[in-house]
Amino acid sequence: MTEIFVNLKRFDIPKNFGGLCPLENPIQWIEDVIEKSVDLGLGEIEGLNLTYLLPEGLIASASKKLLDSPTEKTQGIQIGSQGVHWEDVSPGGNFGAYTTSLPASAAKALGSKWSIIGHSEERKAKMQIINTYPSLEQMDSEIAEKTALAIDKLVNAEVLCALNVGINVLLCVGESALERGDGDFSEQKPRIESVLRNQLMSNLKDVKQFNQKNKIVIGYEPIWAIGPGKTPPGKEYISFVSNFIQMVIQENFGFTPVVVYGGGLKEENAMMIGNINSIGGGLVALTRFTGEIGFDVPGLKGIIESYP
Repeated sequence: MTEIFVNLKRFDIPKNFGGLCPLENPIQWIEDVIEKSVDLGLGEIEGLNLTYLLPEGLIASASKKLLDSPTEKTQGIQIGSQGVHWEDVSPGGNFGAYTTSLPASAAKALGSKWSIIGHSEERKAKMQIINTYPSLEQMDSEIAEKTALAIDKLVNAEVLCALNVGINVLLCVGESALERGDGDFSEQKPRIESVLRNQLMSNLKDVKQFNQKNKIVIGYEPIWAIGPGKTPPGKEYISFVSNFIQMVIQENFGFTPVVVYGGGLKEENAMMIGNINSIGGGLVALTRFTGEIGFDVPGLKGIIESYP
């Protein structure tokens, strides 16, 4: 089964406000996206699971549009959230202390089947909060490691909250340029392995209790390669990392996860990514990178058709 995730970040904001939504009404836009996805048959492709990961304000509308569409045409399409909070509501517990946060129970109630957790942008945001503490403005290596561990603990709590309410998890892991370090690939490998092992062991702590109920997919983000003008990793690099991720999880958690490429699945790299045996899909953000930058369903279909 191929897993394609579409992370539609900032499509809840019209372009005249600085976002990416081409319409004044983002709800109308996401409903159009779902309708076009159904009309183009993206929910009927054998062997494909397609998940739209949406900002909170668009989840309910997209879910309803999907439910209102013919069931036989939507079987392969699901809706997910862009993260959940590290604490959740529980019967008899605190139901109200979550202002500005999206508890997993709320994401589930709105229609989320999946949640992306630990995305590099989420980790960066958590790091920015920590960095506001004056004495941490210039981190040494020891403080940096402790900070990464603290962030990993929060990511783990989010993973457990999502799984606890039956939401599947796309967990993102990856190394930065600093963590990868200098030298050739053979010199970088031990450092890459150390970073990924630490993230996986921390982020997946205590997930064994949920393995029979929920699905965990790992999204590999080569953080050092994300952004304009940067060179993405090649087939050897991605194959090495994805095999290592599967090995660590199998040895420590007893299952072999699907690993998807989270550095940006595009039409031009879909064939290469899809021919890596240890990769089972990818994460799409945009379909147009020049001119009017944005996302469109025909462009997504082109990516899917280019993926072997």
